[in-house]
Amino acid sequence: MKRSLLYLAMTTSLLFAAPFAQAAIIKYTADLNGSNESPSNLSPGTGSAVVIIDDVLNTMSLNVSFSGLMGNVTAAHIHCCTAAPLTGTAGVATTTPTFSGFPSGVTAGIYSALLDMTLATSYNPSYVTANGGTAASAMAALFAGISLDQSYFNIHTTSFPGGEIRGFLARVPEPATLALLGLGLAGIGYQQRRKSV
Repeated sequence: MKRSLLYLAMTTSLLFAAPFAQAAIIKYTADLNGSNESPSNLSPGTGSAVVIIDDVLNTMSLNVSFSGLMGNVTAAHIHCCTAAPLTGTAGVATTTPTFSGFPSGVTAGIYSALLDMTLATSYNPSYVTANGGTAASAMAALFAGISLDQSYFNIHTTSFPGGEIRGFLARVPEPATLALLGLGLAGIGYQQRRKSV
């Protein structure tokens, strides 16, 4: 039993250490819908957002698709940081009133952009002020909020000015991390089987 716990502890520590050892490209996704809004709504709209952070180049790539909205798009951005993970509301962290070039006046669309997060223009000015006063401090706060599940992608429309569809950004596990977890679990299973034979 002690050996199994040791393997579990080792696997867990490696699981959490592996993503940070070579962190450069970190991928997050969000499923966008009305039930994720606060308060939730009955919008038939859906969408998905993929946010890829490069913490070496200090860029954030956005790939968003959405359809079926009840109102026409008026704005889209990332909000950060909620008081608790995966719940609540927060102010706008990124470009206001909306991402540059985001489809406006439509109920469906796609969007791709690459933001230089070292530029103050990538943020809501009030977010910069509230988080240290520089683009560097705003970037640190936003990247930390995203990593702690305290940020969400939100699409606002004429029917729902406070937001028609949104989704919290969640980290996508790296294949190496999943393989490491599988290896650790296989080792525990092997040890358990040897004990029972």
